[in-house]
Amino acid sequence: MVVNTVRLAVALLLLTLTHLAIFGQIIPAQAAFHNWLWLGISAIIGLVIGNSLLFKAFVVMGTRLSMLLMSLVPIIGAITAFFLFKETLSIYEILASLITIGGISWVIMEKGEGGGGVRLRGKPLIFGLLLCIGGAAGQAFGLIASRIGMEGNLPALSANLIRMLTATILMWTMNLLSGRVVSTIRKLRDVKATAYLFGGAMFGPFIGVWLSLIAISHAKIGIASTLMSVTPILLLPLSHWIYKEEISIRAVIGTFIAVAGVAILFLL
Repeated sequence: MVVNTVRLAVALLLLTLTHLAIFGQIIPAQAAFHNWLWLGISAIIGLVIGNSLLFKAFVVMGTRLSMLLMSLVPIIGAITAFFLFKETLSIYEILASLITIGGISWVIMEKGEGGGGVRLRGKPLIFGLLLCIGGAAGQAFGLIASRIGMEGNLPALSANLIRMLTATILMWTMNLLSGRVVSTIRKLRDVKATAYLFGGAMFGPFIGVWLSLIAISHAKIGIASTLMSVTPILLLPLSHWIYKEEISIRAVIGTFIAVAGVAILFLL
């Protein structure tokens, strides 16, 4: 909760300064009520509800199984985009997306440390599955709402600023009502953790989400969300270099499969 709350505030500060430098405005004056409404909905669905469900799913289900079920995001996104925007994927695009998701799933489902050994049955399993599906749906519907909110040629930077502003206000209001503001600020005394948090905020909700909004404004939702789901693959070399984790043959094969799917999407 502390990480999510503070990183949104840091991202909002970075976005505000960047928006001021590029457009000469702290708040996007060109944004209409329609933009604010749908981008606000997108922030609530994706950044607040979706992320909260996903973080909880990590605890209940483990990271590997949670990330596997998060592979539903492109599928949910593509189906929703078909009904809302009449976006259709060719048979080759569908096959390429399935190849990419298959490669990612192959890597994630490898047994080992890092959340792969969680075993649940009965109600805990159902609860965990609902968390994962809810998190995936939140991410997918957040992208859909963002696409609608950017109609009228609203720049992706302005759209991201509106989303972060909405999410930050909501998260800090929840902290205020629950009496956690002081304890949240006190956590920042950990200088090392705070430095990592600022780095995560810069590369995640600032740069990462900004680029994702540019992506969905230029590409089909299904394809963009498929390309954005390769995070577990990108983590492999980082885990090896930073944490000295061994990369198995299965992980290498899964990576090649996922990259092949991505390559096909680009070639199409």
